[in-house]
Amino acid sequence: MAVYAIGDIQGCALSFEELLEKIDFDPETDRVWVCGDIVNRGPDSLQALRLVKQLGSSAITVLGNHDLHLLSVAEKIRRPRTGDTVKAILRACDRDELLHWLRHQPLVHADKEMKTIMVHAGVYPGWSGKQVQKYASEVQAVLQGDDYRALLKNMYGRKPVKWTEKLTGWERYRFIINSLTRMRYCDKNANLNFTQKGRPGSQPKRLYPWYEHPELKCKSWRIIFGHWSSLGYFQERNLISLDSGCVWGGKLTAVRLDSAAHGPCWQLNCPG
Repeated sequence: MAVYAIGDIQGCALSFEELLEKIDFDPETDRVWVCGDIVNRGPDSLQALRLVKQLGSSAITVLGNHDLHLLSVAEKIRRPRTGDTVKAILRACDRDELLHWLRHQPLVHADKEMKTIMVHAGVYPGWSGKQVQKYASEVQAVLQGDDYRALLKNMYGRKPVKWTEKLTGWERYRFIINSLTRMRYCDKNANLNFTQKGRPGSQPKRLYPWYEHPELKCKSWRIIFGHWSSLGYFQERNLISLDSGCVWGGKLTAVRLDSAAHGPCWQLNCPG
């Protein structure tokens, strides 16, 4: 059995199908991990969502910020933004089935055998592997429960910017969601920064990419993440960054996880 991880699809359904063909993916024996943002910005978000869902147990996905945004738009908590490409999902005959399935996907996937964690944006520097799983499960329980609309309504906002175990209620859930689905940079005190989105090296010197923070605790796990298209694909130490900007005319990237510590990579050139 082969296990692959694929970066942000963001509605690029055709590219996703072609990449699965390129890696000779067999849903009967293989598994594919999708690191979030299945939908939005790309040309066919509806088909992308259907494709991942139809893979059933052959696919494991975590939620990204665009996936959560779709859920909030569907509940009329937020209006579609300029550039959103989710209207076809909201009008689809299988809309309710798709949205129910999406809402029940996790924020973090951890494989103990491969000692690998997949998350959309990253792991907050102050969290261990055990803690990131625990905190994600807190949010997942609410999102998958009867109070999910209140969670979607209260998840927006940039504060609080620093974690403390004393956080409660919506502030606690908002920080967990922001860390797992939106984080890129933080300062030396592990305060999240949401204004800087460029490639590392373009940020003010006071900021660190989350994975270079000197107090990063989750070092014993391999971490798979996407979200950061300006960072692009790289493998370094126990990190694999997979968002290579498919939706912006870049590439869709797949990496094999079950072979070497840093497995082989396949990339598909995507239309602009």
